[in-house]
Amino acid sequence: MILHRYFAYRFAKTLLGVFFVFFVILAFIEVVEQLRRLGSVEASFSDVITLTLLKVPTGMYDILPLIMILATIALFLGLARSSEMVVTRAAGRSALLALVSPLVVALLFGVLAVGVMNPIVAATSKQYEERSDALLGESSVLSLGESGLWLRQGNAERQTVIRAANANLDGTVISDVTFLTFATDRGPVRRIAAARAELKDGEWLASGVKSWPLDGAANAEASATTHDTLTIPSTLTATEIRDSFGTPSSIPIWDLPAFIKRLRTAGFSAQRHEVWFQMELALPVFLVAMVMIGASFTLRHQRGGRTGLMVLYAILLSFSIYFLRNFAQVLGENGQLPAVLAAWAPPLAAIGLSLGFLLHNEDG
Repeated sequence: MILHRYFAYRFAKTLLGVFFVFFVILAFIEVVEQLRRLGSVEASFSDVITLTLLKVPTGMYDILPLIMILATIALFLGLARSSEMVVTRAAGRSALLALVSPLVVALLFGVLAVGVMNPIVAATSKQYEERSDALLGESSVLSLGESGLWLRQGNAERQTVIRAANANLDGTVISDVTFLTFATDRGPVRRIAAARAELKDGEWLASGVKSWPLDGAANAEASATTHDTLTIPSTLTATEIRDSFGTPSSIPIWDLPAFIKRLRTAGFSAQRHEVWFQMELALPVFLVAMVMIGASFTLRHQRGGRTGLMVLYAILLSFSIYFLRNFAQVLGENGQLPAVLAAWAPPLAAIGLSLGFLLHNEDG
């Protein structure tokens, strides 16, 4: 038990050290990037630092597998240089048994990352988008709530708020829809209710329409008109509507199931968010796989010039598994693979492959 605690302490210390080094590197890179992005607008250096601190957690979360594989390699190379692993084997302890404590640390680190760091990253990501959009003069055109789908369109003189009960997969066909138009200097000027509206080039084609004038009309209902079809000018595009959902990573994992349910209720495809949810659940297992891959090539006593070659093999294999994971995620988001298979197959396959290497090296 003392030996397990020692290895766990060494690995946790190495992991935190690698994490801090990458945090500093990403912070410097992000400062330069924010200076470039905000060079054309009036932004203070405090704005740059704020955006940097809000952006870095997202980058750190994305490279957790890389941090894990490098920490594993550093740990076992250090144990090899100090001959601690040789002494452990001489004392009758199997190297595979010595690997248990780093695996437990990796699993706990993954669980904390998903349960604690994920909501932090989601919150900072949302704050980053809001602050960045405010500085650059951009904004989201879509919001999804319990009451349905909300859109906003218009220009500096006139804005239209759109509420719909349901929509198709890309938000270009909406049903049970209301258009409420506001003039900048006069307030609400018109309300339109339609059974259905379809987004065309630069306009909404609405059917089953009733329109109420709100600007200067003493009795809006008496002045209301009905139309079989009505064309309503629009500044929206299908791409803007789709992109306004944001990335699934901007939603805390605890809120993601409810958001997926709202997406499906509104008529949108939730495949992308479902895949992301399963990928997050599988992240602790994927980090365990990274530790096993690193141990497969560096657990044995290093001799001569093979150390660098073994490290290179470990890094290449880990990057290959990481690429396979991302490729499976794309296939899952496109609907070509079930979400569960796309998320869980790569880490489980990596564990099986690395376990085979370990058994061959240690007992073969």
